[in-house]
Amino acid sequence: MTLYEELTRRGLIAQVSHPDKVEDLINNQKAIFYIGFDATADSLHVGHYLQLSVIKRLQQAGHKPIIVLGTGTTMVGDPSGKTDMRKMLSVEEINYNADRFLDQMRRFIDFSEGKAIVERNGDWLMKLNYIELLRDIGVHFTVNRMLAAECFKSRMENGLSFIEFNYMIMQSYDYLYLHRKYGCVLEIGGDDQWSNILAGMDLVRRVEGKEAYAMTFTLLTTKEGKKMGKTEKGAIWLDPNKTSPFEFFQYWRNVDDADVVNCLKMLTFVPIEQLEEMDSWEGSRLNEAKELLAYEMTKEVHGKEEADKALAAARALFGKGVADENMPQTALTDDDFVDGVIPLADLMVKTGLAPSKGEARRLIQQGGVTVNDEKAADAMMVLPKEMFEGKGVILRRGKKVFHRAVLA
Repeated sequence: MTLYEELTRRGLIAQVSHPDKVEDLINNQKAIFYIGFDATADSLHVGHYLQLSVIKRLQQAGHKPIIVLGTGTTMVGDPSGKTDMRKMLSVEEINYNADRFLDQMRRFIDFSEGKAIVERNGDWLMKLNYIELLRDIGVHFTVNRMLAAECFKSRMENGLSFIEFNYMIMQSYDYLYLHRKYGCVLEIGGDDQWSNILAGMDLVRRVEGKEAYAMTFTLLTTKEGKKMGKTEKGAIWLDPNKTSPFEFFQYWRNVDDADVVNCLKMLTFVPIEQLEEMDSWEGSRLNEAKELLAYEMTKEVHGKEEADKALAAARALFGKGVADENMPQTALTDDDFVDGVIPLADLMVKTGLAPSKGEARRLIQQGGVTVNDEKAADAMMVLPKEMFEGKGVILRRGKKVFHRAVLA
């Protein structure tokens, strides 16, 4: 089985500029390719992981990745998939975030000598002369074509700033710069970047008159088309300090039945032949698939030791109905209590089991919250400080989300 066939069977490939040429490039050549990561936060998230796993597959096959940390493009903002303008970050914040990205990428990508290249596009974008950029690069872009791109169309009604309108030109220039410096012939990325990636490929072909290609990968969504990688607490981060290994494990253990095999194919390195046999699995067998998905994902992101701990904790909770030391935990201080008590709704917000007090009360009223295995019936319920001594209080939202609260 060729690498291109495996990527296809795993459902990873979304769009390709020149299918036959790209297939030959991936299967039979040692190409230099690039992918960019805008440094909008201080941690990578699950959506990034999918792309990192593809980079890993390509690198293992002998291709060389250029990892572009978007220290320049992050200052502008990409309108793709956004309902409003991206928050503007300072240069210091962007550089800090880029450093954190690189730290986390080392778990997945081999940065030893000759294996990969790291660039920061602020190093060249920040030095560009605006008039020269318009004359030399802007002339190759038509407004009509840019407005036809999905990344712009989705924002036209709500308002698209001029600074965002320049993003496509900047990302395209990245491709041209890397082609000139390294001979880069392929840009890859998530499918929401197709318009930008295609524009960069066209720029290389027009300006340099040389071959260049584009390929995007399927976005991580449910069968219903909803974006994956988020909970009520926010994004599922790769940083264990932002999303604990247990919470990470639990997210994948709780995916919908309809999505588990697809996630296994796209995100894990379990042999595709083994996964294709799971396509016919139903009922309780899907729980086996979910546990495999959760374990493999946690192992890849946090290491085998943390995956083993999370697996043991999950089996203790679901198999024996008892708490485990690896359960997510929040330490409460005296400031969290008023007159020696804390409202259950406040505690749920504090532990991240609900985004707001109103939502917490709604969950309680619907019978979806238990306290130490006792269903909470009163939305205004308060818990005395004494309850949190020793092993603390175990909260459960629904059937599968557990959290321990203890005294600091």
